[in-house]
Amino acid sequence: MNERSKVDTTITESQLPQAGRDAEHMQGHWVLARLGKRVLRPGGEKLTKRMLAHTPLAGKRVVEFAPGLGRTTRLILNAGPVAYTGVDRDEQVVKIIGPLAASVGGTCIRADASQTGLPDGSTNMVIGEAMLTMQSERGKRAIIGEAHRILRPGGLYAIHEMGLAPDDLDDSVKDAIRKDLARAIKVNARPLTAVEWRELLESEGFEVVWSGVEPMALLKMRRNLADEGVGGVLCIARNVLTHADLRTRVLQMRRVFNTYGDALTGIAFVVRRKD
Repeated sequence: MNERSKVDTTITESQLPQAGRDAEHMQGHWVLARLGKRVLRPGGEKLTKRMLAHTPLAGKRVVEFAPGLGRTTRLILNAGPVAYTGVDRDEQVVKIIGPLAASVGGTCIRADASQTGLPDGSTNMVIGEAMLTMQSERGKRAIIGEAHRILRPGGLYAIHEMGLAPDDLDDSVKDAIRKDLARAIKVNARPLTAVEWRELLESEGFEVVWSGVEPMALLKMRRNLADEGVGGVLCIARNVLTHADLRTRVLQMRRVFNTYGDALTGIAFVVRRKD
């Protein structure tokens, strides 16, 4: 039995970020977490695993931005990095990830991903999921720039975010999607098309190594069975039925996701810092 398997990964409702907020004002991903959902990535765990398959983690120094509830963290640690540092500005997340990271001699620090305080060129790999989408263009550039700063030349940066399709999607549709998403998930989400994500990453000193997409099926039954298992889905369903305030929020999010189902995707990139 390895050290990670000895760590208690049970997360109680009181330990979740924004646990003190009422459902109406809670950010969408934490609403889903309160219901028992643990995979909170746009393209699901399938896209996360596809992304990680293109990031050789064994023996590398890894920094994870916004590790959330630690689902990807465990995948990273199981790959055998030589060092791991989680970075999150939410104290509750730090408390969740800290023991998991410590089980392999790593750590989780409380800091903003745009200003980590980590040394220049101190890591081989930066991984961040479902975070850039929630930033303005300026915020996106600040975080991508920080990843570039802490990476060694040739280091890899892997992201898994929400995308828009097709690449020539009309600007009026983009604006409508962003406004409706903001109202539904209580975050000023600004997803980009594949071309826009690529151009943004390249403009900050990276070159694309790999990219992939999966449907944005966060609330679809098939996706949840794959990500959460039968037991997890039954737990979520029970909570939806017994918590009217959370159910209202989920139905609002589902309406938006269904309305724009053809235009929303999960998208991932692995990019290399240019020398």
